[in-house]
Amino acid sequence: MKPPNTALSRFGTTIFTRMSALAAQCGAVNLGQGFPDEEGPEEIRRAAAEALIEGPNQYPPMRGLDALRQAVAVHDRRFHGLDVDWQGETLITSGATEALACCFFGLLDPGDEVVLIEPLYDSYLPIVERAGAVARRVRLQPPDWKLPRDALAAAFTTKTKLLVLNSPLNPAGKVLTRDELTFLAELIAAHDAYAVCDEVYEHLTFDGRPHLPLITLPGMRERCLRVGSAGKAFSVTGWKVGWVVGAPPLIDAAARAHQFLTFTTPPNLQRAVAAALALDDTYFSSLAKSQQGKRDRLAGGLVAAGFGVLDTAGTYFLVADYRPLDPDGHYADDGEFCSHLTRDAGVAAIPVSAFYGDDAPQGFIRFCFCKRDAVLDEAIERLRRYFVAAGS
Repeated sequence: MKPPNTALSRFGTTIFTRMSALAAQCGAVNLGQGFPDEEGPEEIRRAAAEALIEGPNQYPPMRGLDALRQAVAVHDRRFHGLDVDWQGETLITSGATEALACCFFGLLDPGDEVVLIEPLYDSYLPIVERAGAVARRVRLQPPDWKLPRDALAAAFTTKTKLLVLNSPLNPAGKVLTRDELTFLAELIAAHDAYAVCDEVYEHLTFDGRPHLPLITLPGMRERCLRVGSAGKAFSVTGWKVGWVVGAPPLIDAAARAHQFLTFTTPPNLQRAVAAALALDDTYFSSLAKSQQGKRDRLAGGLVAAGFGVLDTAGTYFLVADYRPLDPDGHYADDGEFCSHLTRDAGVAAIPVSAFYGDDAPQGFIRFCFCKRDAVLDEAIERLRRYFVAAGS
């Protein structure tokens, strides 16, 4: 029989699905897959429910409800100083992953080159390759996640069409600085390229570190597509409501792909997200403050259990160095250590090597901290019992 598409079939089942299944099988506390275990604000959930009952429940406009597109434009002006024309410069999608796919399919032709920065979100590479483009990967290394400027400059060629940028960066928790973004902007302009900016964690930065969208830098307004997500901003990951902001020619390109993918997004959820984006500043600052507290809670527990903990400036995630707990190199790799941690200590995490290609850095695993305090405390206690009490 003829084989299925090789660009997708070679990736298999994601590590997140596999580790979540193992956690369920073992009764482990699942700090692997990145979703909150608390629901979003009640007022926006009620708005979604009321909109579902009131209707309409038929196809909304392909580019999204006017109310939500207007709310996205106001949001970007409010938080980032962007003057966005909601009619020509916004697109509503069924989640940020679909938004990324729309951007990639809308911009890329077979043979185009795309610069990807590792560690990277697992959907980037398969979608880029399915579009027929060629990925040129550049690697950030733990523990400092320093931007490798020489390697990035070498990765850009005359064939480079696109840079994919994730900041705040999952899983590293890195928030790019103005200086780093300026360097990338200069590369993009020098090679007449574009950038797709995955900014779903834009409201989850810590310790007073600001999130600066690449699109706000000089010369980038016409070259960037900025992707946002209601799931991360409002703790409603199952809603799958995302958006794209960019110059009209780029939005037009993404919309041409969107019309042949999901075409549209549930209207009641769009109406609720429009209301959510209008929440006052207290909501957004409290969200970041709450998640920063959870980060610190889990980090303290990991350090007490013997892990090293890397700096986390944003996202839902922190990266831990397990090598102090395995000085003899008993475990073959971080995947084996995560399986051991899940089965024997009762806490699930994700190997950081899953966010890289071949010859990935070893010794680091990713924990998700956007959980109820009681869940984090149970995970900390299990790790304490396994690594501290058992060895005392």
